[in-house]
Amino acid sequence: MAERIVIALGGNALGNNLAEQMRAVKHTAKAIADLIEAGLEVVISHGNGPQVGMINIAMGEMHKANPETSVIPMSVCVAMSQGYIGYDLQNALREELLDRNLQKAVVTLITQVQVNPEDEAFDHPTKPIGRFMTKEEAEELTKKGYTTVEDAGRGYRRVVASPKPIRIIEMDTIDTLLNAGQVVIAAGGGGIPVVARGHHLSGAGAVIDKDFASCELAKGIGADYFIILTAVEKVFINFKTPNEKALDILSVEEAKQYITEGHFAKGSMLPKMEAAVDFADSGPHRTSIITLLEKAKEGIAGKTGTRIVGTIDPISLDILSCEKKGCGDAYTH
Repeated sequence: MAERIVIALGGNALGNNLAEQMRAVKHTAKAIADLIEAGLEVVISHGNGPQVGMINIAMGEMHKANPETSVIPMSVCVAMSQGYIGYDLQNALREELLDRNLQKAVVTLITQVQVNPEDEAFDHPTKPIGRFMTKEEAEELTKKGYTTVEDAGRGYRRVVASPKPIRIIEMDTIDTLLNAGQVVIAAGGGGIPVVARGHHLSGAGAVIDKDFASCELAKGIGADYFIILTAVEKVFINFKTPNEKALDILSVEEAKQYITEGHFAKGSMLPKMEAAVDFADSGPHRTSIITLLEKAKEGIAGKTGTRIVGTIDPISLDILSCEKKGCGDAYTH
């Protein structure tokens, strides 16, 4: 059987506005097509931080201008972002595959993800959405009742609740499409957050972290690899200090220790590491990789990126031993 992978695309793979997105997805499609061409079964998820924020603000302004129009809840804004990001991404990927004479259907699935209405995250908003703002812009938004925070030295952003995902509602459909040989784009923006009340699903005012939702997606389809594509080639400890160090391959236990020691920023690298550890720890022979979009294929080949493995095989043990002894490039041994 072909190896299965879930690719979680970060914001750098999608741009910050519609024009940037249309350019970015063409570049993104080439990297994903490389993996499909190599024979891997691929499911794609993506973030929606800038996009869902823009949609929410636009809908709010529409209601302000015309109070007779409905207030659009956050869950519907997430659904809208899934549709328009998926539209651009699936078309770009379809075109790239056809240019390579690969006959693969690509489909975007509007995906709901169940959350717990009692999740404490609803009392403590932390998930950044929308564009980066100046301090003055953030203060104006705060006066209107929104919550804003400073985001890892990059500016200020609005934050909303970010409950943990419990279950992907359309998991069986995703698996069916994948078994039919299709490339699936699912759980975009972390999925549409819903609360189950009997058979009824109602939207929740939140945005689920896309890395945690993507982890659940990877576990659900029995993936071999969970790849988080972000703005750095490797994860660092002691980041931006004289003692910073790039991480190559880690056991789950080592990764958990680094998390406990507080090496990773909340709202930035921390959720990526937590999701990567969760997947690698969820079953034998499961590997999580965090790297750049352009390095995805090399990451799977073990040539770059930060890899977190649950089961340490002999080759991995040799790499770890070589790194600890300081004997140079472990991949050459």
